[in-house]
Amino acid sequence: MVGLKPSDVPPPLGVKMASAGAAACVADLFTFPLDTAKVRLQIQGERKGVDGIRYRGVFGTISTMIQTEGPKSVYNGLVAGLQRQVCFASVRIGLYDNVKDLYTGGKDKAGIVARILAGCTTGAMAVSFAQPTDVVKVRFQAQVNLDGVARRYSGTMQAYKHIFQNEGMRGLWKGTLPNITRNALVNCTELVTYDLIKEAILKHKLLSDNLPCHFVSAFGAGFVTTVIASPVDVVKTRYMNSPPGQYKSAINCAWTMMTKEGPTAFYKGFVPSFLRLGSWNVVMFVSFEQIKRAMMVTKKRIEDKN
Repeated sequence: MVGLKPSDVPPPLGVKMASAGAAACVADLFTFPLDTAKVRLQIQGERKGVDGIRYRGVFGTISTMIQTEGPKSVYNGLVAGLQRQVCFASVRIGLYDNVKDLYTGGKDKAGIVARILAGCTTGAMAVSFAQPTDVVKVRFQAQVNLDGVARRYSGTMQAYKHIFQNEGMRGLWKGTLPNITRNALVNCTELVTYDLIKEAILKHKLLSDNLPCHFVSAFGAGFVTTVIASPVDVVKTRYMNSPPGQYKSAINCAWTMMTKEGPTAFYKGFVPSFLRLGSWNVVMFVSFEQIKRAMMVTKKRIEDKN
């Protein structure tokens, strides 16, 4: 057995939500530079001439950012990113099993439809109240830290305040519709694919329920999710980062991209998206399984003492 063994007792909702939030923060710490590179590549076509810098490839983007803006630039928006994961992942991942049970009426074997509905439901729920953290994260990642280039925001709290004062509540929830669409797709694909791959591996006894099994399942989930979610992700990033009035709506943003840059614009940053989602899924799911099991071990020890 590699890692902690599964608990004999199903983990309660609080353990799953806390484990999901903590695991997502761990994953963000490891993969945030890849996410920042993805954002820079996705918005590159809309701000030519702003900074005079062209990004090429994920690692080229990271290298260029470090050379021109310093090492800290690849972690722009990390605080907002961690705030987002605490609010977001704890709901979309932590609630998934419970919502799935709700749709199946408590049956042990959940069908594909129930899994999809559960993934879409928790993904949409999470976005509905965590959207402001995503807006601030994206804007910080898009912000160029160069001499002579004005910075939009100096800190996370200042960004929330500035957006609210200048754009109102609508500014903080800007891009909610494409983000709900994107995260319903991502959450559904991510969790359902992970579920199905893991179940198939265990059913055919290819691996036991341990770290290698979680790694393979998470890697597969990351690839499938990237293919399906990339177009919506690009539109979401462009729209949330845009100044007031640039696009009338998320649909207008998508149409502008299609007419001005062509269909390939929807897959800008695909490689960093896959590198980020693939590695993020691996770190998150492996951490999630282990943190969840560690919390159950601790919970049992406390109960035994009492």
